[in-house]
Amino acid sequence: MLDMLLQGFAAVLSPQIFILITIGVAVGIVFGAVPGLTAVMAIALTLPMTYSLGASAGISLLIALFVGATSGALISAILLKIPGTPSSIATTFDGAPMMEKGEGAKALGVGIVFSFLGTIMSIAALMFIAPSLARVALSFGPHEYFAIAVFSLTLIATLSSGSMIKGIFAGVAGFAVSTVGIAPVDAITRYTFGRVEINAGFSILTVLVGMFAIAEVIRVAEQARKRGDMPTVAPLMVKIKGFGFSMAEFLGQIPNAIRSGLIGISIGILPGIGAGTSNIISYIAAKKRSKTPEKFGKGTIEGVVASETANNAGIGGAMIPLLTLGIPGDAVTAILLGGLMIHGIQPGPMLFITQGALVYTIFAALIVSAFMMLVLEFLGLRVFIRLLAIPKHILLPVILVLCAVGAFGLSSRVFDVWTILAFGVLGYAFVKAGIPAAPFIIGFILGPMAETNFRRGLQLSAGDFTGFITNPIAGTFLGLAALSILWQIYSALRPKPVKTLSDIVD
Repeated sequence: MLDMLLQGFAAVLSPQIFILITIGVAVGIVFGAVPGLTAVMAIALTLPMTYSLGASAGISLLIALFVGATSGALISAILLKIPGTPSSIATTFDGAPMMEKGEGAKALGVGIVFSFLGTIMSIAALMFIAPSLARVALSFGPHEYFAIAVFSLTLIATLSSGSMIKGIFAGVAGFAVSTVGIAPVDAITRYTFGRVEINAGFSILTVLVGMFAIAEVIRVAEQARKRGDMPTVAPLMVKIKGFGFSMAEFLGQIPNAIRSGLIGISIGILPGIGAGTSNIISYIAAKKRSKTPEKFGKGTIEGVVASETANNAGIGGAMIPLLTLGIPGDAVTAILLGGLMIHGIQPGPMLFITQGALVYTIFAALIVSAFMMLVLEFLGLRVFIRLLAIPKHILLPVILVLCAVGAFGLSSRVFDVWTILAFGVLGYAFVKAGIPAAPFIIGFILGPMAETNFRRGLQLSAGDFTGFITNPIAGTFLGLAALSILWQIYSALRPKPVKTLSDIVD
């Protein structure tokens, strides 16, 4: 194994592939950082350029784009409070408040380092435990996936800080919006009102950009109108040493990083879920395990560590079923699968036997891309901070145009531009009503997964609902979901301890 890995490093450290990896990571960071541009778009646009390259060079370039774009999303999530991709939604929860407190550079440094560690953890998992984990994931059927979706939906209550009712309303609204379009299984059109543009439903990218980016642009523009366009001052970089945080803070976050990395790897392996969900679940887990959960949402590095470790850990996790079984875990790995097949490579169990050298070249490309991501983002830290000095009246129109270009680039339709504007207005209404947007996104992402697998499960069991309970894995997850709901109800109804005068003084 070591000999094969050394051969892989020898291949990717050749001048041609190393330059391609450097360019790929840099371009990927830009695509991840700009709202509306995603890793999917970066790889899709670059794929034709790999035709003339060899298999090792072409696949290494695509992997570098994947790693760069996944990590680059943290930049806009922290600096602009806009997640560049779904994988950095939870990064905005604490990264943006840290930026508002003048700790933007520290938040970026934490995000960069733990993105790197999450990537390395997932590569280790990919190399050492890929076959056995992939077999477990492959054994899951509709009953198990439905139960996992239901369990994940119960976590909405945890994200509904302030009002559980508003959180549940947002989650149900997201679920309802996800039903627009052609229904799974029986292909009946729902809520399309004769518009062929929404037969396939709303794209996650348009919903995400609208609810977060456009809504944020409207909110900031409203505030700027009220108080005038105050000059924005970037944090002073002269006070920042290294990545902006101490060794004690780094060591204190190791358990959080390990837990979040394991969550990211586990969810990354499961097809169809991806980093868009893992970063939120790891954030919830970190908040539950934290000694200071009240600091979450107000600017704590624990939240940034959880989100960024988990979403980058999904890189190696998503590659496990792709390489060992030929099953893409998300849209990015689906395009990577196409890239492999274009170069005459058929992923699957036989890939490790017939093209072992190429497999270890892919492993080496992942490791080199992770290190290049760390170096390029560290060198670019001061450049990213300078974005804060750009006046809002210049920055906001640029963001709006980039969002519109990203939406139009999805399918070359003006309809998608109107869609992000519509969801932007909805997101702004959520802000004014004090309704959290994260449960809406969770409902929208998990809704189709729950519905599709519920209907498939009923087909397999001939309409018998008990199949979801008698299945051991599905029954376990549904039991955990019931316990989660009961615990949330108990937490909401139990009497709060009354503070005495001495407690208040303390």
